[in-house]
Amino acid sequence: NPGLSDRPGSRWILLPPRAAALISSRSRWRLSKFVHRDAGAQRSLKMALHWIYSSLLTIILLIPTQALRNYPDNEVTLLDSMSALGDLGWEAYPAEGWEEISVMDERNTPMRTYQVCNVMEANQNNWLRTSHIPRDGAQRVYIEIKFTLRDCNSLPGVPGTCKETFNMYYYESNNANLWFIKESQYVKIDTIAADESFTQVDVGDRVMKLNTEVRDVSNLSKKGFYLAFQDVGACIALVSVRVFYKKCPLTVLNLARFPDTVTGGDSALVEVRGACVDDSEELEAPRMYCSADGGWLVPIGRCVCKAGFGEHEGRCQRE
Repeated sequence: NPGLSDRPGSRWILLPPRAAALISSRSRWRLSKFVHRDAGAQRSLKMALHWIYSSLLTIILLIPTQALRNYPDNEVTLLDSMSALGDLGWEAYPAEGWEEISVMDERNTPMRTYQVCNVMEANQNNWLRTSHIPRDGAQRVYIEIKFTLRDCNSLPGVPGTCKETFNMYYYESNNANLWFIKESQYVKIDTIAADESFTQVDVGDRVMKLNTEVRDVSNLSKKGFYLAFQDVGACIALVSVRVFYKKCPLTVLNLARFPDTVTGGDSALVEVRGACVDDSEELEAPRMYCSADGGWLVPIGRCVCKAGFGEHEGRCQRE
């Protein structure tokens, strides 16, 4: 069965063809190596394969909407793993930890996700680090992650080493080419838990339990930052990671134009001075406030059309 490994003497666990075709060659090598250990390992391998297939199925069903995602006008995306072209360039260490799995969308474009499921061994400390993410002038960024997580109680024979949470960190840096960051240098964002974890019954019924969590990091000051995900013994499929910031989009109000404005680093309002549109002049200095949520608030002042011009749909036209 070429769906798993070409090594002589390997014992095969059947996997639906579509799932087998999507598992990376490195995954196939590691799984075929794992099956040689003992009967318990073989049972765990079966469970791992079911988990991988369920995760891949989730991703496949999401692809039509994910590939064409539209975001609000007040959100600027800095990183979107689901729409990235080519290798993400993320670092996973140690090598037996996080695993990249590629799937193909309806346009035959590879989409990259990550999974880890080392639930049989204690003291797991597996790290996945993104490439450098330029902050584009934003002081506050949001991290949206979509993931599936396996219910430890639904894995028979798994010892107490199985976990149901993972950790998310960041590290600010002006250097876009760091090859190593000490664990102690990271700043913890949060411990992430699933609202819904899936079981063997869900796998059999092909029930999708995709979790979405959003966290934010404020008061950034360096050119960019790295994100990192730490696994301590869970069974996770990290389906997508999106990093974005919010802005108040360009708008015209009271004949004054207010430019795109990045929100502040905390909950404070950002005061913005407006500029009168063509053929108008200030009656009172136009101002508005950009809120942390990317909305314009408290308009003050206005512009009026110059003599010989009349206001029409936010512009001044010659009468």
